[in-house]
Amino acid sequence: MQTPWEYRYAHRMKSMGSSVIRELLKYAEQPDIISFAGGMPAPEVFPVKEFQAACNVVLAEQSAQALQYSATEGYRPLREMIARHATRYMVRVTPDNILITSGSQQALDFIGRLFVNRGDYIVVESPTYLGALQAWNAYGAQYISVPMDEDGMLVEQLEEALRKGPKFIYVLPNFQNPSGATLSLERRKKVIELADKYGVPIVEDDPYGQLRYEGEHIPSLVQLDSAYRGHDGDCYSGNVIYLSTFSKLLAPGLRLAWVIAPEQVIRKLVIAKQAADLHTASFNQYVAYEVGKGGFIDEHVNVIRATYKERRDVMLEIMDEMFPPEVRWTHPQGGMFLWGIMPEHLDAAEVLKIALERKVAFVPGGSFHATGGGNNTMRLNFSYSRPEIIREGITRLGTTLKELLHEKVAAA
Repeated sequence: MQTPWEYRYAHRMKSMGSSVIRELLKYAEQPDIISFAGGMPAPEVFPVKEFQAACNVVLAEQSAQALQYSATEGYRPLREMIARHATRYMVRVTPDNILITSGSQQALDFIGRLFVNRGDYIVVESPTYLGALQAWNAYGAQYISVPMDEDGMLVEQLEEALRKGPKFIYVLPNFQNPSGATLSLERRKKVIELADKYGVPIVEDDPYGQLRYEGEHIPSLVQLDSAYRGHDGDCYSGNVIYLSTFSKLLAPGLRLAWVIAPEQVIRKLVIAKQAADLHTASFNQYVAYEVGKGGFIDEHVNVIRATYKERRDVMLEIMDEMFPPEVRWTHPQGGMFLWGIMPEHLDAAEVLKIALERKVAFVPGGSFHATGGGNNTMRLNFSYSRPEIIREGITRLGTTLKELLHEKVAAA
């Protein structure tokens, strides 16, 4: 029976669906399920004692401000701290180049609100971050997918995509979600050049950049763009909007992220934020600043790297041992995910159904492909589970894959 609500929903709801990942996270709450589905940091690395101390200081010394409404742009000392970090590692910026958002997902939504008209094209990697697709689907975006390998987007196919006049290029250059791939320095420079040639901005989403476990650091797109334009000594006013977050460095429950962009873009984003939620939670910003000031994050990230590297190495080791030779996977140099590629005749969604019967979960890869495909792929998260849990879960999944492939061969 149709309810009175059915014909009242806005047309945009037709293009908005529930996240496969968010639905799969429900399985993580079941104690007997080993879940590699969520993109969750390890709770063991949350700096609980530092948060406790920071909360006490903020409430004792700044409660009147921290519990009050505040500026839409964000708590200025926090923006100054981010600006110092960015100037040290990426590009010279001031607090006026920075907006604090309620998580990176809000930043992605604001970018859609600011730039995307119904029918506009966005260039994305294939696969790409599902949360970005969800954010921009609400604004009627269409996508031009550029394939990728372990060195990131195949830039020789990017130029053709740019000829179609997209609004912007969306790229996750470091340890990409979902694939774990990293865009090489040579390809980063080519992306900058092509974007400039065709006058197309870049949205650089970098939540994992500090989580490198091997290899050399590669300059960010925003840094390369600044150098390309000869702005090394000037405040940033280039072609890249840069996003990052405290979710992977401190805790995702803070819902704190930031945007770095030219001042004129920040001013427009501030208007979007005023209409959405006035400002990001004041108390969370004060606490994050209290925890982060004095260089604590630089020290803490070493703990995170050591923890996640061990878990990545365990997952790769057990996959080598237990996965059938017909299945391939990436070797991420950092981040939180790796990407499995099964033979084309295997559907990851069907494999998941059987895997859940064996009490192990992953994310089927099809949802990460904006223009279809990838039904034989899977995303596996290694950051959340302890090594012994990873060993058991990958053993179950490898056994399942071997059985399914054996059945296919027998049926043929």
